[in-house]
Amino acid sequence: MLLAQEETPAAETEPSRETDLATPPAASYSFSAGMIDRLARLDIALAFTSYQSGLLYMLGSHPEFGPQLHQSAVPKPMGLTASGGALILAGESTIARYRDVLRPGERINATFDACYMPRETWLTGGLDAHDVAVDADGRILFVNTAFNCLATLSPVHSFEPVWRPPFISALVNEDRCHLNGLAMDAGQPAFVTAASRSDTIDGWRDRRDGGGVAIDVASSGIVCTGLSMPHSPRVHRGRLWLLNSGTGELGQVASDGQFEPVAFCPGFTRGLAFHGNLAFVGLSKPRYQRFEGLPLDRRLADADSEAWCGIQVIDLDSGACVDWFRIDGGVAEIYDVTLIAGHRCPMAVSPSSPDATTLLTFTDPPSSRPSD
Repeated sequence: MLLAQEETPAAETEPSRETDLATPPAASYSFSAGMIDRLARLDIALAFTSYQSGLLYMLGSHPEFGPQLHQSAVPKPMGLTASGGALILAGESTIARYRDVLRPGERINATFDACYMPRETWLTGGLDAHDVAVDADGRILFVNTAFNCLATLSPVHSFEPVWRPPFISALVNEDRCHLNGLAMDAGQPAFVTAASRSDTIDGWRDRRDGGGVAIDVASSGIVCTGLSMPHSPRVHRGRLWLLNSGTGELGQVASDGQFEPVAFCPGFTRGLAFHGNLAFVGLSKPRYQRFEGLPLDRRLADADSEAWCGIQVIDLDSGACVDWFRIDGGVAEIYDVTLIAGHRCPMAVSPSSPDATTLLTFTDPPSSRPSD
């Protein structure tokens, strides 16, 4: 289904989605007048996840048909990253690698210029995996939130532990500190975020306001304290950026360890990607108890505003929101955001959809012409 853009500041959209077993919640979509043109100029598309709706979204544009929003069903999609032309996605009990099966210049249905198929899937079990990444050796890393550690895939077991915070005394399935975010630098895990330094089962829930920390993985030293439910650490232009989710802020960590806010966004901030001087920030509505009673509530009240779900594009120089994409209705939460470079109109195939069975591709066969 194609999306028609109206000549209005905010164009309503209807999503293109696969037919599968999932019933996505009813929602409406709108965006700022410049959002789609900006993506096209940058030669990128947005991919983002919502575990609440069970959908992987891809937002892009077509030169003839205009805005395109594609949805594919995935059980509890969480962390998402683009690496080496592939997408790595953490699901409810799996880590999957999606590959683009189209050749250069090909399109699906004369519309989509990339088609990501889940070609490798690892069954990890319920680890509550959050952020995912790929290191310089091609190893997939993920934040194993249930076991309070960074982990990688194992050919035999649910996971192989790689690192855990120094304040976590044992590798146990207790989500003690709510380890969630992972920042890579030069192909290596550099920083992580956690909601607290708690070392008891579910202890982080009592430390949501001010108990959050950012940790240097190499030294295991804490580089920033006093955060409120921090998420999505990223290294950009040599600085550590993160989302102080409980205050609705995007900011960076200064050399003295202080968190320096750059922009306030009207929502529980989670999901962060960069392109030049632009930050793409995911927003969620703090509807559930774990997100309530945070400084964000006061910030919204002071601004006479309501939280909303979507993505804001923040100019890092001014801190201003220059474009936005918004979701209203039954979808209230976004977890992760990533950019797909070099494709303006991508799609992904759900493993539970008919396309997973009927869309068959293969490599070019060797030439059958006899050699001279």
